[in-house]
Amino acid sequence: MPRDTNQEENWLEPGALPGKGDAAARGRLQRALGALEARLLAERGRLPLWLPVALGGGILLYFALRFEPSAGWRWAAPALLALAWLAGRRHPHLGWAIGLPAAAALGIAVASWHTARQPPPLEPPRGAAVVMGTVQSVDLLPEGRRVTLFPVRFGPEAAPAARPVRLRLRAGDPARPEPGDLVRVRALVRPPSPPAQPGAWDFQRAAYFAGPGASGFAIGPAAVEPGDQGPPLLAGLRGAIEARVGRALPGAAGAVSAALLTGGVSAIPAADLAAMRDSGLAHLLSVSGLHIAIVMGVAFATARLPLSLWPWLSLRVPGKAAAGVAALAAGAFYLLLTGAQVPMQRSFATAALATLAILSGRRALGLRSLAVAAAAVMLLQPAQILGPSFQMSFAAVLALIVGLEALRPAMARLRGEGGWWRRGLVAVAGLVATSVLATIATTPFGLHHFGRLQWYGVAANAVAVPLTSVLVMPAGMLAAALMPLGLEGWPLWAMGRGVEGVLLVARWVASWPGAATMAPPLPAGGLALLALGALWLCLWRTGWRWWGLAGVAAGLAMMVTARPPDILVSGDARLIAVRTGEGVFVQRQPGASALVRETWLRGWTEAAASPMPRDSAVDGGRLACVPNLCTLRRDGAVVALLLRGAPAGEACGRAPLLLSPEPLRGHCRAGPGGSVVIDRFTVWREGAQAVWLAADGPRVLSDRAFRGQRPWVPPVPRPRASGEPMAETE
Repeated sequence: MPRDTNQEENWLEPGALPGKGDAAARGRLQRALGALEARLLAERGRLPLWLPVALGGGILLYFALRFEPSAGWRWAAPALLALAWLAGRRHPHLGWAIGLPAAAALGIAVASWHTARQPPPLEPPRGAAVVMGTVQSVDLLPEGRRVTLFPVRFGPEAAPAARPVRLRLRAGDPARPEPGDLVRVRALVRPPSPPAQPGAWDFQRAAYFAGPGASGFAIGPAAVEPGDQGPPLLAGLRGAIEARVGRALPGAAGAVSAALLTGGVSAIPAADLAAMRDSGLAHLLSVSGLHIAIVMGVAFATARLPLSLWPWLSLRVPGKAAAGVAALAAGAFYLLLTGAQVPMQRSFATAALATLAILSGRRALGLRSLAVAAAAVMLLQPAQILGPSFQMSFAAVLALIVGLEALRPAMARLRGEGGWWRRGLVAVAGLVATSVLATIATTPFGLHHFGRLQWYGVAANAVAVPLTSVLVMPAGMLAAALMPLGLEGWPLWAMGRGVEGVLLVARWVASWPGAATMAPPLPAGGLALLALGALWLCLWRTGWRWWGLAGVAAGLAMMVTARPPDILVSGDARLIAVRTGEGVFVQRQPGASALVRETWLRGWTEAAASPMPRDSAVDGGRLACVPNLCTLRRDGAVVALLLRGAPAGEACGRAPLLLSPEPLRGHCRAGPGGSVVIDRFTVWREGAQAVWLAADGPRVLSDRAFRGQRPWVPPVPRPRASGEPMAETE
């Protein structure tokens, strides 16, 4: 009897013979597993690249939790890693499959361990206090100075605080503190600010891992005394370099030059910072891969030149190895001098691996060296994965490695026989391709963190990057080398002329129509989908890499589909904003934070906001105000009331939501016949509030509910007891 192939192929349909379908299912499963195994064999060299991705996924999962995970995760990771290693010895694919969750568990364990070893957050005085401490570093500002103090005390009798404190001295203060000095000043000090709204950037989390426990400003003159110990070596050297550069190059050019040499950008005028940002040149101010590549490259060439010119020495000393060691030493010194920021950590790790590869005769830069550098940074500072610096720097380098590898055949055809004009054309094409790839890779992260698009960055970088590489940084390195001899004058002059050219390009490009435009911020979930899709596209080699485009498209779609809040209330209730069809209307009280307001507008993609109407209606009557009350309507129904002096008892129950910058003291109750209340007590306990209005009532999300109970989130505040002092005094 002939075999019924059609019956077997359609075994899921009703009437299929028993047993036939099971065999067909097993066959299909075997074929699918065989195809997957063949695919993984073809991608065998790319499998280890996913282990740092899983490590980062575990770290992100840790920070996304609303509670602190058990310390058992720290023991689960080594066990899973050992199991993955044992399984991988006989079955590499099985070892890799176990290695992914093992790396994720390691990410959770490392992040948890780093959190546990941080000192507790500070609780500075609520009012003015005498702050006493040792200067660790001094930052030059456009007006005045900012000092970082540690150890520090809030009053003569207080115990030393566990974290540093940053203070901005008065603009006209004649004091000139240096690292190592003792400073005594009366100041107002505040802990790090909470997020501007639920889900916004968490300043308290960033400060918890970065070190500073509080910041503030002086309200009196600073008294400076020499310290018992000398200044920290690099802090003193950094201050001396900034002082010499400032004397030789006054103004914005000097501030930018000092930033390129020492990493401090605080002295750059705000207008020039904005021009660099809007022109797409802000990355030049963040000391990173370009700068350390120039430093190490110049050091390599400078060290190798004498060896090549002295035959006797070149025959006895391996020139490439000696120059490589010199380049690594120069890069490490530059890393420490500029504060070991995350882009520099990534760049130095990558450059060190590239130098070691050159010395061993291997390929200088590739995906594996980038993966090792990423894993090293995440293991040393896991919280940095949440910041734009980490995300944008690694995304740019990944895009450059993969993109330029794909463009290599086209570049080879363009080079042809190697005529001078073809070599120049290849150089220009490579510069443009580098700028385009880096811009494409970093734009999604810029949208998530800043909500802005710079449209002419390629044109600005085409001029500014070569100028920085050929003139600015080499002249700056020469000036730093000649400073001990007092001969830095003419190299600094050359560096200043190059910086002025960069600033000229930045100002010119920033003035072009539409140079920088606001865009809807990319939600965190959309950024995660997009990043995963981009990694899938870049890390695989075979045809299934194109599946990553689906993740990229899904992430971008969330930017359009995500619905921003309709109402926002700041953590001190001094700002209450309502989004309407005619724009954003804000009620502002004295002392309200301008940063919070700007963050809200950026999230709503609005350039400006209007004051809340005093005695009129806007948006077709959907927002109507009288002197003591504003009414918000949707589809003709009252959905919210903003009290500005109206009695709470009369307003209760008239709307599903009541807003008030003052305490309502329990006049209204939630539930049937009541109202959801957001007043000053609410935000004092729960932080900033976001409200989405819907037909079934308002959906309210508080900052405390979003962040949960984490070590960097302050506990629910308690009222000050009667007679409790506001601050330590002299």
